[in-house]
Amino acid sequence: MFLDRDGTLNVDTGYVAHPEDVRLCAGAAEGLRRLAAAGFLLVVVSNQSGIARGLLEPAQADAVDARVAELLHEHGVELTASYRCPHLPDGSRPEFARECDCRKPRPGLLLRAAADLGIDLRASWAVGDALRDAQAGLAAGCRAVLVDAEATAVPSASGAGLDDLPAGVYRAHDLVGAAEIILTHS
Repeated sequence: MFLDRDGTLNVDTGYVAHPEDVRLCAGAAEGLRRLAAAGFLLVVVSNQSGIARGLLEPAQADAVDARVAELLHEHGVELTASYRCPHLPDGSRPEFARECDCRKPRPGLLLRAAADLGIDLRASWAVGDALRDAQAGLAAGCRAVLVDAEATAVPSASGAGLDDLPAGVYRAHDLVGAAEIILTHS
C-alpha cells in the first residue's frame, strides 16, 4: 500500500514544515487500521518540493514525517516506511533542482520501495489526493484510489481529469472509503 502524505494522511496546509502543524485527516487512522489488519504494508511516498523551493529543510520534512507516524501510532497504526522526493526541476536549491524518476507522477518512489520491501506491485494500491498519485501508482503497475471529500466511492472508466479517471483508479471520500474499495477489490 503506497500512501501520499499531505492531503491524504495529514491535512495539507501547504508545504507542511513544522510538526506542531500536523493534524491527521478525518478517517486516516481508521482506514489504515483496516488495511494493516488485512496484511497491507503502509508505505508513505511523498513529493516534498518545498525542500527544492527552499521553504523547508530535509530535517524539517523528517520531523513532519515523524509527527505523522507518531499521531498514527497513537491510534494503533504503524507505518512500514517513508520515502520522499525532494526534487523540482526549477527549484531554487541547486542540489535538489533536477529532473528525477521519483517525483510523482513518475513511479520511482514506488519502485524503490517495492524493491526495498519486497512488495508485489500487481497486488498493491496507491492512495493519494492528487491525480499524480494515481498516475504514479498506475505507472508502477498498481491500482489507485483518490481520496477527495467531494468524491463518491465509485470506479470510473477512462480519461485524464478528476471527473473522468483512468481505468484502475477509484475515488473515495476518505481513507475509510479507500480501505473499503481496496478490501473489496483485492
